[in-house]
Amino acid sequence: MKSAMKKLMLTAAVIASPLMVSADGHGDNLTYILVSHAPDSDSWWNTVKNGVALAGEQMGVTVEYRNPPTGDLADMARIIEQAAAAQPDGIITTLADFDVLSGPIRAAVDQGIDVIIMNSGTPDQAREVGALMYVGQPEYDAGFAAGQRAAGDGVGSFLCVNHYISSPSSTERCQGFADGLGIDLGNQMIDAGQDPAEIKNRVLAYLNTNPDTDAVLTLGPTSADPTILALQENGMAGDIYFGTFDLGENIVAGIKDGTIQWGIDQQPFLQAYLPVVVLANYDRYGVLPGNNINSGPGFVTASGLEKVEEFAGEFR
Repeated sequence: MKSAMKKLMLTAAVIASPLMVSADGHGDNLTYILVSHAPDSDSWWNTVKNGVALAGEQMGVTVEYRNPPTGDLADMARIIEQAAAAQPDGIITTLADFDVLSGPIRAAVDQGIDVIIMNSGTPDQAREVGALMYVGQPEYDAGFAAGQRAAGDGVGSFLCVNHYISSPSSTERCQGFADGLGIDLGNQMIDAGQDPAEIKNRVLAYLNTNPDTDAVLTLGPTSADPTILALQENGMAGDIYFGTFDLGENIVAGIKDGTIQWGIDQQPFLQAYLPVVVLANYDRYGVLPGNNINSGPGFVTASGLEKVEEFAGEFR
């Protein structure tokens, strides 16, 4: 349990360097649990796993990664409850659906466990559940910025391929894109599911029914990779405007060959790495950044691929 003195030390401070792990034993045996909403099949989260593992190694703390195997949010809520029951020094968790997950997160905070929200949710929601801070990308704002960029490139209609429609954050990306374009979302967002063959077929079906669609927006490798195959099959690859959230090996290749105009990098490595650094230094020294941390959005285009190619799927 956290002392009353520690709770009074919520002061703004610069995140201490990993080199500040002290040799005097102060803050030894710290354990943190990261809980994500990602299904086992979503390879994008490998970067998160790598980020949290590296932070644990550098900070000299133990970090466990847990997730619902199928992405079921009710299952995730139970995992958060189980994590809290283990009484770790801190929990890092996504907030993919406030209605489903806020209760277990608040309960963990009420038990005296420090919580940082990462990746999904909002700073306001993090504050409401009692978390220390939020580290991530404001999803609606990222979608809106992408829509404005596409509007400047002459896009007036689009298909949003939503492979995780049960997550409100995913819909915020599509809605933000539509608002950035200045048009109604309407039926331009499809529930693509997570099976690659089904995603490909649904994209082909939509574009066959709506041949005048100006652009395609995907929300990560799970939907982007099959969409690339769909556009190659129907001959639209390189001709239709194509933007995507997140990065991955096939997305990087698509940007490089001109199939994809840009990818939005929310820097998942930082979303996992920074909370561990923050919690470790908070537990050891009582220091805490004064603001939430926006890890994105950043637009990756063909002109800035060198580091992305080198570390795609690992740290980018």
